[in-house]
Amino acid sequence: MIYKEEKIKVLRFNEASGFYTTKKRSKIMSNIHGKNTKPELLFRKALWQHGVRYRLHNKKLPEKPDISIQKYKLAIFIDGEFWHGYDWEERKQSLKSNRDFWIPKIERNMQRDKEVGQQLYDMDYMVFRFWEKEIKTDLQRCIKDVLVFLDTATNP
Repeated sequence: MIYKEEKIKVLRFNEASGFYTTKKRSKIMSNIHGKNTKPELLFRKALWQHGVRYRLHNKKLPEKPDISIQKYKLAIFIDGEFWHGYDWEERKQSLKSNRDFWIPKIERNMQRDKEVGQQLYDMDYMVFRFWEKEIKTDLQRCIKDVLVFLDTATNP
């Protein structure tokens, strides 16, 4: 199935687009990492301790999932609440600055998450998406969800 929703357009975050950036803001943004975040490392360590072996950021899969297990056709994403729109309708109202940039940016991220989920589903992959805060507050439940899936995939 092809995802047919029109892609959301996101302005470039630069002065030419009307966004003033400071050196301080630039430094803050440069410290944000998309890979190997603390919640990802916690999750991976816990999986490893349960004997689960996996691949990181598999380039053969759409959007390179944080963790994938090809044998079981499993893709796991650990999403940041801000970047992927956790509780979006409520949070969107609280954005105060650069709304013209951030609202389309986050909505496009959410749209891309759906597209990637559909692509993986079409490839017969099971997709797990966990919020970073879920990993921080309830890691054992998240790990258990994955282990239950692996157990049912191994013993149908």
